[in-house]
Amino acid sequence: MQYDGLAWAVALLAVLALLVALRILLNTGWFLGWLRGTCGLAFFALAGLVGLVAYDLYAYEPLQPGKPLVTLSFKADGPQRYQVTLLEGGRERTVTLEGDMWQLDGRLIRWKGLAELIGLEPGYRLERLSGRFLAIEQQALAQHGRVQLAESPYGVDLWRWLRLSQRDLLLFDPQALRVTYLPIAADAVYSVSLTPTGLLAEPMNPAAEAALKDW
Repeated sequence: MQYDGLAWAVALLAVLALLVALRILLNTGWFLGWLRGTCGLAFFALAGLVGLVAYDLYAYEPLQPGKPLVTLSFKADGPQRYQVTLLEGGRERTVTLEGDMWQLDGRLIRWKGLAELIGLEPGYRLERLSGRFLAIEQQALAQHGRVQLAESPYGVDLWRWLRLSQRDLLLFDPQALRVTYLPIAADAVYSVSLTPTGLLAEPMNPAAEAALKDW
């Protein structure tokens, strides 16, 4: 008897819910209101996404023909530990790096199609500076083996999306840049330039030249 009563009570709630649903559905104004609200929220989200993509693109710098992208200066700060000053255009920053070798990763966005025709210039972004020890044991204990030089906000990364999806949207040509491991030496200075074959690092003083000669 108890469960019969509960069943009827639940059934009554179901009927009431059905009547409310029918009243809402039979009122033609609800659909237009829902559609307006949904479209408004969708465009609000789209505006936020496009804004983050714009902010991500803002982190890229235009290429300066005939000039290096960055100059790296290494100053000893302990055994196999260095303060690295990166001079990029008019911006200078110093990071700590450990290891016997260094590697630099960057990104390049070239424009194609209509974007190229209207004169948009290629842009680059330095992504990561990595250090590496020759001894595997030291590498495992490194505390400053990698320095992130740039990050995309909230994971909105246009360059990575284009690379992973392998779609260029007929506008973009995303390319990966890298200077493969080169020796670190106290007081060494290297300049990194973009060539048709990729990034090229060149020694800028005797300390860097000696390090490369002994490499």
